[in-house]
Amino acid sequence: MASEAEHRTFHTEKATLQADKEFSDISEGFQVAKDRDDPPSPLHEFPEGGLEAWATAFGAFLVMFCGGGYTASFGVYQDFYTQHYLTNETSSAISWIGSLNAFLIAAVGLVSGSLYDRGYFHHLMIAGSVLQSFSLFMLSLSKPDQYYQIFLSQGLGLGIASGLIYIPSITIISHYFRRRRTLVMAFVASGSSLGAIVHPIMLNNLLNGPVGFANGVRASAGLVSVFLVIACLCMRTRLHPPAKPVNYIVAARKCIRDVPFVLMVAGGFLFQLGFYYPLFFFQLDSVKHGVSVTFSFYSLVILNASNCVGRVTAGFIAGYTGVPNLIIITSISCGVLILGMIGLSSLASVIVLGVLYGYFSGLNIAISAPLMVILTPNLSELGARVGICFFILSFGSLIGTPISGALLTTNYIWWKPAVFSGIVSLAGGMVLIIMRHMLLRRQIKDKRTITQVDIIMLDDLASAVGKTALK
Repeated sequence: MASEAEHRTFHTEKATLQADKEFSDISEGFQVAKDRDDPPSPLHEFPEGGLEAWATAFGAFLVMFCGGGYTASFGVYQDFYTQHYLTNETSSAISWIGSLNAFLIAAVGLVSGSLYDRGYFHHLMIAGSVLQSFSLFMLSLSKPDQYYQIFLSQGLGLGIASGLIYIPSITIISHYFRRRRTLVMAFVASGSSLGAIVHPIMLNNLLNGPVGFANGVRASAGLVSVFLVIACLCMRTRLHPPAKPVNYIVAARKCIRDVPFVLMVAGGFLFQLGFYYPLFFFQLDSVKHGVSVTFSFYSLVILNASNCVGRVTAGFIAGYTGVPNLIIITSISCGVLILGMIGLSSLASVIVLGVLYGYFSGLNIAISAPLMVILTPNLSELGARVGICFFILSFGSLIGTPISGALLTTNYIWWKPAVFSGIVSLAGGMVLIIMRHMLLRRQIKDKRTITQVDIIMLDDLASAVGKTALK
């Protein structure tokens, strides 16, 4: 009897293991809603900290400081070029320099993201850092009213350089962090806003002081060069590149069939059309409305300081609101505040608008990358998806500020660009609301699918156990 009982127990356990295996095989075909919020990890365990992990995060922070932070400081150059250095050019023509820079940061990401997936992280970091330093030093050699010299060095060269290192610096965080990824990405993104505080103060005092344009830009280039060298020394990869690199054509086809991802890109594009208007024109707007020049030099600093606070706190707030909800709230808030710039006329209005827009735009920027992670089911495609997304969004930043500059005209009619930028930003927020709705529908559908599979496999398991017991 004992032998027969052991025999039955053995077959029962065998049937149970077989059923579990079958259930596991079937379940692999489905993406549970939780997996969409937290993409599957590779076999390696995430360290979630340690010297190498935090050194890499610090290096990425410095890259953001030198790349995104410098681009966000273009408002200083917009004001200086308009009033002193490129007086023969219109505001729209000057804004093309900054918009091309911002465009290339994202557009070149299509290339750098692909190369990153193939294991060329360090090559991208070194090449981008050298080119960024070279471009800034070449900018210092540009002569007054020589538009093409500034356009090539600051718009083209600096944009390509920043684009080579931007996406790799963001995605490298996924090598070390999973549970704390959103928080660490927010910390890395705050490097841009801290750079956008330091660079305007430095540039305004150098360009408009006794140092002058040439030596002022050289001093700025020296600071950027030192920080980029430190960043290259700090950052390390941990995971090996995939054996089969992601095919961008295949990834693009998957993106097209992914409705929430497509809606996110569409909403982000509309939002980008208006996003850079305050960053490029806030200081000039302040000066032209009679606010003291000394205080106007710090208007961008106020905006970017608040932006830094927004980026740092984004990870904590997203833990309560959820990433999709937070991106919607910030997009709509930014659109409303851009419309509010129509009323900018005094020192108090500059402070209020600068603080509020800076904070909500900081939240928005910091949470953009985690949103892309949530909408990427397969982590091996992250570099490709981020590159494709940023490439499309970059066209919004490319044409947005030149359109605003053209609407501004030489007579400085400020309400026209504010209305345009505010409306398109609000439209982007509306599209993101639809994106969230479609994402929720997909998650509910996935939960139902998994539940049905679970019930079927439990029935099969019970049946297998019953048949074994009868034997």
